[in-house]
Amino acid sequence: MSIIVKLGGICFRNMELQILDGKSKKKLCTLERVPSTATIEHLKEMLHQKLHQYYPDRQSFRLEPRGKSLKNSTVLSELNFGGDGVLYFKDLGPQVAWSTVFYCEYAGPLFVYLLFYFRLPFIYGADHAYTSSTQNVVHLAAVCHSFHYMKRILETKFVHRFSHNSMPIRNLFRNCSYYWTFAAWLAYYINHPLYSEPIYGNAQVYLGLACFVLCELGNLSIHLAFQSMRPKGTSKRQVPKPNGNPLTNLFYLVSCPNYTYEAGAWISFAVMTQALVVFFFAVVGFGQMAIWALAKHRNYRKEFDHYPVSRKAIVPFLL
Repeated sequence: MSIIVKLGGICFRNMELQILDGKSKKKLCTLERVPSTATIEHLKEMLHQKLHQYYPDRQSFRLEPRGKSLKNSTVLSELNFGGDGVLYFKDLGPQVAWSTVFYCEYAGPLFVYLLFYFRLPFIYGADHAYTSSTQNVVHLAAVCHSFHYMKRILETKFVHRFSHNSMPIRNLFRNCSYYWTFAAWLAYYINHPLYSEPIYGNAQVYLGLACFVLCELGNLSIHLAFQSMRPKGTSKRQVPKPNGNPLTNLFYLVSCPNYTYEAGAWISFAVMTQALVVFFFAVVGFGQMAIWALAKHRNYRKEFDHYPVSRKAIVPFLL
């Protein structure tokens, strides 16, 4: 049902919306006198006033029970409700801020790795407690690992702009388990008293170090470029492109060069340390980033009519 109000020659329509549970199809509530000019974001606030347990960040609205979640910026007048004025609701569960998740993900590995680097007594035994490795690569690895996660923490604070306010709190435990466990695994072998230096010695170490630093700088350059493409406080999106920094020229070849540089950094770290577990971590990380990159690449091609057809998702000319 709707009521049309005419002001100054412009018609405004107040709507009555039935909110149904997306799983059971049962009616949750009715929202009355909803302006057709309202957005999904406003609708979430209205529902929260009626059902206080569902704060806006844990709400999702769809036109169909299994349909795509509607964006916060979507205006109700743009939607085709048919004659019944029905929206389907999904409870996303308890939420946590994206920035909180990132801080926990990255602070953990930074702390955990250093426990092994300083060889606390409960790790390698009393005989090696607080001893220091005589191999330069071990100290360089600790610096690189710490730099990587300090950089990520600072980027979370000053660079990243999140398209969503929050994520399900269960992701916090899953993500932290992944990062913290791998950090401990890497650190255990690299800082072990029996760890031996790479086969090709300093030449291999410094080659890996140089590539690691280059990739870290490249990753930072891409994140800064992404920041400049989305003005603060907006959800504006545009075709990613280089910004004059030579390290951003990778945009000419791939849609997600931040992932390309990230993968390159861990491959370089693996070459530098010649630790099998680091190679495994690099492969697992690349696999996940490739999935994300392919999804973003498809979205870019759908969203922008003239998106460069020669670009790949994450690996130039291949993937």
